[in-house]
Amino acid sequence: MGDRDEQVIRDLDHVGVSEDLARSALELDATLQRWRRRFTKRELGLRAVRELGLKVELAELDALIAVWRPANEFGDEDEGETTVGTVATRLGIDPSRASRLTTELIRKKLVRRGVSQEDARRAILEVTNDGDRIVQAVRAFKFYTLGHFLKSWTEEEVRTFVPLIERFSSWSDAPDDPSGKIAAEIDALREGLTDLANQKDDK
Repeated sequence: MGDRDEQVIRDLDHVGVSEDLARSALELDATLQRWRRRFTKRELGLRAVRELGLKVELAELDALIAVWRPANEFGDEDEGETTVGTVATRLGIDPSRASRLTTELIRKKLVRRGVSQEDARRAILEVTNDGDRIVQAVRAFKFYTLGHFLKSWTEEEVRTFVPLIERFSSWSDAPDDPSGKIAAEIDALREGLTDLANQKDDK
């Protein structure tokens, strides 16, 4: 590892993270960053759209799937009606963007507006038959691809990996360091950048 990585290791040692664990964290971060860049390009999604001949943008496809609500992604939600607000929450986007996406899906006849059975004043969203066919095809494409990749793994590797990645996926939501050491270090980092913040304010 380079000098810059060694500095990270020293910094982590200061807050009680061992050298071996720090090196593992650096390797894990490198893997995640490469993975993130590939996911940002949406390679698998673009392949699905291209190879299936779909006339939708990836963002529209995301919104369509959010209306469809796959159980493996959103199964922990209560059963209920889907609104524009629901789509925004499921995708973690602004309600105005969710509104634009679903309006386009309605124009393309992949989603339709319905009337809520709970409140007649509220519009709900429902996937049309054509929308359902697209979601089913995209999900099949994705799981054919993923399933083919996992065929080269042993059953033990899969059983070990799935719960671990699920556990790891919540790392950024973990509670603050109970000892307060990390909070103190972050305060010191912020203080060290005060001059840059002041330069921005002066502009």
